[in-house]
Amino acid sequence: MGPRGIRANCVAPGIIETDMTLGKFGDDWERDLKQGIPLQRFGSPTEVAQAILFLASDLSSYSTGIVVDVNGGFHIH
Repeated sequence: MGPRGIRANCVAPGIIETDMTLGKFGDDWERDLKQGIPLQRFGSPTEVAQAILFLASDLSSYSTGIVVDVNGGFHIH
């Protein structure tokens, strides 16, 4: 679809602080999870939205076929 100007990209969020995740892990497990994330915290819904806005904007006009990981670096180590 590239020749038609259609780009296809993906956002892959890690653990995001939402009603679905807050308080679900237990304090010890949540602390251990955060220690395994290079940024030492969970993400916010706003941070996921910012990645989506980037992909929807002209700032990413030459990007297609990519996955943007929004996970604080959790999958890079």
